[in-house]
Amino acid sequence: MADYDDVCVLIPTYNEAGAIGKVVSSFRAEGFDNILVIDGGSTDETQDIAKREGARVVQQSGRGAGNMKGQAVREGLNMTDAPIVLLLDGDWTYRAEDADAMLEPIFEGRADHVIGNRFADMESGAMSRLNKIGNRIINTAFRHIHGRDYADILSGYRALTREAIERVTLTEEGFGIETELAVECVKHNVQTEVVPIVYRSRPGGAETNLRPVRDGATIFLTLYRMAKTNNPLFYFGSVGITSLLAGLALGGYVAIEWFTQGVSHEVMAFLSGIALIFGVQLLMFGTLSDMIVKLHREQMQRLDRALPEEGKRSGAGHERPASARRSQTHTQQTQGTTTQTETADSTAAEDSLDTQNETDT
Repeated sequence: MADYDDVCVLIPTYNEAGAIGKVVSSFRAEGFDNILVIDGGSTDETQDIAKREGARVVQQSGRGAGNMKGQAVREGLNMTDAPIVLLLDGDWTYRAEDADAMLEPIFEGRADHVIGNRFADMESGAMSRLNKIGNRIINTAFRHIHGRDYADILSGYRALTREAIERVTLTEEGFGIETELAVECVKHNVQTEVVPIVYRSRPGGAETNLRPVRDGATIFLTLYRMAKTNNPLFYFGSVGITSLLAGLALGGYVAIEWFTQGVSHEVMAFLSGIALIFGVQLLMFGTLSDMIVKLHREQMQRLDRALPEEGKRSGAGHERPASARRSQTHTQQTQGTTTQTETADSTAAEDSLDTQNETDT
């Protein structure tokens, strides 16, 4: 079983002076020594406080948590080579005491990606009513679009193995990073487990960097955009169905006007036909793309099952294919046969020489 020496606690921050000190000290009290704070250029004392509490502080290349959290996470993941990364926000809403629950599925080999479910035990006032509604809508959309129920895809408390980090591709700059990470884990079949955690209210001196309307729109856009490669039938089909419905509505209006009033709308009829053709083509393209994606995913799953479980968990070198092992066995057998043949020939030569000597005598 791994221990905390294998874990890097990664904390992206921006103006968290009212909370970061308690966050870092609480994790150090739990036995975590490798704590990396990626700061977005805070204008308060966030960096000084984190350093004073024993964290390693690095300023990210961009500024501001509101639109740079994703960049901070990516840079932090690239800066550490720890086998396991425990990712959380620096606003004191996540507890160090829940770290054991977050890491247990990884230590036991059950998962490579763990999500802390905030809704399992949320303190009163920890999340506004608007944010709760938005989270429910986003989680429901994720479940229907990407086919997994992760309960809380926007949770900032995550645990990742090095293998999971190397398999996913992260490009989001802002708060869409959690959504992108969840989608990438589905796309690349990264084993994910959800565990209950306590979600606390922010302390009085800590202000939230989240803007519900703007960041919610960004998250929805990320969710929809990433369906292009993970669920193309939904991505293209949703636009195709919209185009079909618009074409049918427009065509219906033209038909009613023609039969009841005798008025022809050639331009509207033309547009209706274009919309219908466009919608049908998008549906066909989405269906074909979905078939290709599913076939690729099945092949990757078969490849994963073929690899030794020990190699997958440890990231060590995989066992050689059976064909290679058979080749080595055949080579060894051939070498053994050659050796035996050479020995037999040598013995025969010696017997012939002895016989010749006896004859001469």
